[in-house]
Amino acid sequence: MGGIFGVVSQGDCTMDLYFGIDYHSHLGTKNGGMAVFTEKGFDRSIHGLENSQFRSKFENAAARMHGHVGIGCISDSEPQPLIIRSKLGHFAITTVGRINNLKELVKELLEKQGANFLEMSGGEINPTEVVATLINQKNSISEGIRYAQTRIDGSMSLLVANEKGIYCGRDLVGRTPIIIAQKDDGSLCASFESHAYLNLGYRTIRELGPGEVVFLSQKGVESKIPPYHKKRVCSFLWTYYGYPTATYEGVNVEESRYRCGAMMAEADKDKNLELDSVGGIPDSGLAAAIGYANASGVPFKRPFIKYTPTWPRSFMPTQQSVRNLIAHMKLIPVHELIQDKKLLFIDDSIVRGTQLRETVDFLYRSGAKEVHVRPACPPIMYGCKYINFSRSTSDMDLIARRMIVKLEGGVPSEERLALYTDTSTQEYKNMVEEIRKEMHFTSLQFPSLDMLVKSIGIPECELCTYCWNGKE
Repeated sequence: MGGIFGVVSQGDCTMDLYFGIDYHSHLGTKNGGMAVFTEKGFDRSIHGLENSQFRSKFENAAARMHGHVGIGCISDSEPQPLIIRSKLGHFAITTVGRINNLKELVKELLEKQGANFLEMSGGEINPTEVVATLINQKNSISEGIRYAQTRIDGSMSLLVANEKGIYCGRDLVGRTPIIIAQKDDGSLCASFESHAYLNLGYRTIRELGPGEVVFLSQKGVESKIPPYHKKRVCSFLWTYYGYPTATYEGVNVEESRYRCGAMMAEADKDKNLELDSVGGIPDSGLAAAIGYANASGVPFKRPFIKYTPTWPRSFMPTQQSVRNLIAHMKLIPVHELIQDKKLLFIDDSIVRGTQLRETVDFLYRSGAKEVHVRPACPPIMYGCKYINFSRSTSDMDLIARRMIVKLEGGVPSEERLALYTDTSTQEYKNMVEEIRKEMHFTSLQFPSLDMLVKSIGIPECELCTYCWNGKE
């Protein structure tokens, strides 16, 4: 995943760019970058963020860069922005998304167009460089953006900056957002997250539609390519990725999670659970836990406190064992709220299940009597092929799929697999029970997809729900 931010200022854009990018730090921890068009051309800085925060790495760069146009990113993948010289001029580009047909595109561009690509470590080609090369196949940047998006299998939102302003292109079905905001002096910004510019004095103008391309300049916002009508916004933005203060398609993340928690409490009302407290796995499980607690009347408490001053995000390191260690080290228990207690915890999701199982086992070792778990989304059945919400390389990494293989005695057909996504079937109930036993939970209940969609408040036909039901 990742986040992108750009500024076209009436004065110097650098400090707004610096802080706006920093407000996307929850979306990635591998690389950060910023590029500003100065009197001498583009000045760019890129740093790895695996062992430090964005602000500390880019403080010196922000102090030296001066110009009215700049873009930047927080990335969980390749280094960017990239600086390009081509027939379309001198520009910087930053992207967020995923290219499933990267190898095919590279082969075609090398053979038919005579393109050249720099190799990254491990022999990989930077996907953002491939996007830039696709853009250069057309006679204008806006046409090139649309062409690139139509050639990419996956999802791609991007910002392209030159000396005059910023081209903003949202992916063809709007899986990831781009929001335009403006200051009173006419300065404009483009942002993945709606909260990134609020403390900088910008107010929201509008969110780009799916596939829409606009150009930001000191003169204002110019429409280049109108939006498509088909929309498939990533549901996982509300479930996990989005910061609580973020709003997508007019729906606030915190409110959506709160509603989901309240609905799960309503689904549990006849189960006669005798609970001492309801807690959320920090941070994205907290709002749903508060919603559950308020709706059920069971007090919300924090048996775990997240230690945030130094620990980075747990999914960041390449090795799963290191990620698990960091996740464990970040959560400090409050034994007085665990010993001899019957607890219910809400997490945003269960993907592989490794970290949550270790957390629950630790609760039992700390004296908990019962640990009930309520994930805030349905079982994840398919790995994301659009925005890389997980580092899983195979669907068999997902705990739901592993339990299905166990129940079926082998990999099921698509027809059999569909039975496990239907909450009314015995197959679904058997799968949930196998997950519960594997994870050592006292009880386990997932919300239905209908419940999740209702908590978001957007029609299901406008949401991407592929990871839960496999439907495009």
